[in-house]
Amino acid sequence: MTDAGGSGARPLDGITVLALEQAVAAPYCSSRLADAGARVIKVERPEGDFARGYDAAVGGLSSYFVWLNRGKESLVADIKDPADVRLLHAILAEADVFIQNLAPGAAERAGFGSEALRAAHPRLITLDITGYGSGHAYAQMKAYDLLVQAESGLAAITGHPAGPGRVGVSACDIACGMAAHAAVLEALIARERTGRGSRLSVSLFDGMADWMNVPLLYYEGTGRAPQRVGLAHPSICPYGAFRTADDGLVLIAIQNEREWAAFCAGVLGEPDLATRAGYQSNTVRVANRPEVDARVAAAFAGLTRDAAAERLRASGTAYGFVNELADLVTHPALRRVSVETPAGSARIVAPPALIDGSSRPLGPVPAIGAQSDAIRAEFGR
Repeated sequence: MTDAGGSGARPLDGITVLALEQAVAAPYCSSRLADAGARVIKVERPEGDFARGYDAAVGGLSSYFVWLNRGKESLVADIKDPADVRLLHAILAEADVFIQNLAPGAAERAGFGSEALRAAHPRLITLDITGYGSGHAYAQMKAYDLLVQAESGLAAITGHPAGPGRVGVSACDIACGMAAHAAVLEALIARERTGRGSRLSVSLFDGMADWMNVPLLYYEGTGRAPQRVGLAHPSICPYGAFRTADDGLVLIAIQNEREWAAFCAGVLGEPDLATRAGYQSNTVRVANRPEVDARVAAAFAGLTRDAAAERLRASGTAYGFVNELADLVTHPALRRVSVETPAGSARIVAPPALIDGSSRPLGPVPAIGAQSDAIRAEFGR
């Protein structure tokens, strides 16, 4: 495949990745490497990565699997079978990156521990993805996304005052996969300079704990945890969602006193409100939130969605509508690309980065073991 920019080459052309992976975090990382031109050999059990069975929403295929496994080759192999172990080690002898997210200790027991592999192949970059890292009481715990949302404190600051909430996507898996992808790219750059690979490890917990820096530092500095306030901001007011006359839900974000004054004049029609007692600063408005929000809500209740948008644009107020997934389908900013799958073409959301103004074409999603015979013939000598 040629690069979107027309150069004919991709940044990771010539890089080989062996991925002993399943589920979300590791496949997220390796899918981005594949997008950039790396050859990703995905090792699967005979029944396939269990994420293949999460749902059947994409022509009978799993939405997760279609999203995270484009551009890879599928090799069915058993890490308990000596012949398959020899095959995988033959691939590793020529590979640049090895990724695994098996249960804690499973890779080492099967002969694929990162320390041993790095000793045998000094140029190899190894990446171990775990739930909680190593060397402590949680190291052997099973870790799925929602469990880590709970353990990291994310659930406690998410949702409505009535109780904790789940972030509606696999945030911990994705945070880990993003961090892992960046670490692999850095290791590849470092290898160009030193000639040596690196031993990398990233955990779901560490990925989300990094994202939790602000609430954690706020708690340690003030002794107070950010409160769950639904579609509002715990320390800025007004910053939240309000119902319009035609049952839309508009979310506004006031960042400073200049924006507040413009909002009062242009949206509320009360230019003097910005300096009135109880409204004159963000700190005062947060303390007076019920009254402030009620006044803002009353103004939006008399406006349709379109009329509200017109006033908000004219006043320079940051806003957005709380859309349903049906609205996302037709959103003017949504970019999509096609990927080929065993069930036909699927339209997925395009990767975020544009390369010279374009999205790269993505490789196909493999059927279970689609490349097994070819890979065995290539490396099974």
